[in-house]
Amino acid sequence: MNEGDKAPAIDVTASDGSTVNLATPGQPLVLYFYPKDDTSGCTREAQDFTALAGDFAAAGAKVIGVSRDPMKKHDKFIEKYSLAVPLASDEDGRISDAFGTWVEKSMYGRKYMGMERATFLIGADGTVVKAWRKVKVPGHAAEVLKAVQAVS
Repeated sequence: MNEGDKAPAIDVTASDGSTVNLATPGQPLVLYFYPKDDTSGCTREAQDFTALAGDFAAAGAKVIGVSRDPMKKHDKFIEKYSLAVPLASDEDGRISDAFGTWVEKSMYGRKYMGMERATFLIGADGTVVKAWRKVKVPGHAAEVLKAVQAVS
């Protein structure tokens, strides 16, 4: 999925009970993909988005974190760190496959499939406004917020 592409017509149900169709979100939507709940980088990213949750809301944007962890694990992660950003489970891989974030990774010479840390800003009309690939966590949430404020 690249900038200018139309997001797929997939319904995403988040941990807060809301459901958003990616093709017609009706408001700016930040979809951030992360590898795994309760790991250091993913926790930091979720906390950074949580710290700016009020600013995203003020800019009229919804933020949803996506990983392949089951909802039960998401619920524990949210409770443990008092996260203010809803999370969605992509256990069947439909969302990450559509966005191209389920990729081959390599660690210590071993190749495996895993979630690429990536973020997509989707406009109210379902068009991908901005895509961040191979995200580095420090400062990322603030950078995404600036992009949201520029389009809202």
